[in-house]
Amino acid sequence: MSPRHPQGRSAGRPTALAGGRSGPATGGRAARPSPGRVDGLRSARVAAARRLRRPADRRGEGLFLVEGAQAVTAALAVGALVELFVGESAAERHADLLAAADLPVRLVTDAAAAALSETVTPQGLVGVAELPRHELADLGRPRLVAVCEGANDPGNAGTVIRSADAAGADAVVFTGNSVDPFGGKCVRASAGSLFHLPVVVAEDGPAVVGALRRAGCLVLAASGHAARDLDDLAGVGTLAGPTAWVFGNEARGLTPATAASADAAVRVPVYGQAESLNLAVASALCLYASARAQRMVGSATSGAGGGGAH
Repeated sequence: MSPRHPQGRSAGRPTALAGGRSGPATGGRAARPSPGRVDGLRSARVAAARRLRRPADRRGEGLFLVEGAQAVTAALAVGALVELFVGESAAERHADLLAAADLPVRLVTDAAAAALSETVTPQGLVGVAELPRHELADLGRPRLVAVCEGANDPGNAGTVIRSADAAGADAVVFTGNSVDPFGGKCVRASAGSLFHLPVVVAEDGPAVVGALRRAGCLVLAASGHAARDLDDLAGVGTLAGPTAWVFGNEARGLTPATAASADAAVRVPVYGQAESLNLAVASALCLYASARAQRMVGSATSGAGGGGAH
């Protein structure tokens, strides 16, 4: 599997939502919501989808919710959705998207759509997607990876995924007691990037560091107390090779074991008076520093204009 192409729908896997669908099969044609049926709050389908707001149910069913047009469009593009709910008042607004959706589309009341949502102002569009089954071994020999250990803010976690995607990273790995990257707030913060690159969930930080090193990556631990900074590494070309950046908990940083297992510790230089940078900003700066160094090397070796980390 190519690191930059997350797996899509798994064929034939029974789930509480995917199994026993009512309504005609699409047969490869675009599916539209049935005009004669509107599911409400008491609908078994809506109730089953609502349970996916809980982490235990997401893990048990192997499914998670995807809310909003941007995330739904990204999930549809890789075949990750198994079902799509649209509120009555949102159906016309999203008519083009629904017409292109080759899967069961269920029209629900606005109250049911709001119950599926985790936002203050629901968009009335919620998909059910399969949890990806990515493993570290799937990454092969990546060029750029972000690792988050113990990230506890879902907004930060989702933004790391989005930044990694924008920087052309091959994957994002969550280790330790991190938030669930497939929870609602994290999915929304990723702005669809969750479906653009593999997101791996692992337990042991040092084990992840070891696996990435064996895959050929230089492993750098981001630390505000490190002696060396990004400018130092950029000046000597250290960031031009395959690199895995490891970021710690927003308050406590990396665990001692994971920090000790990295090849080096690096800080983002602070030129003003701010005490520190938050996880999302620091990760974006580090990933882009590596991406830029790798692209410069690629351009130099490929001749005119091009070449990049991938």
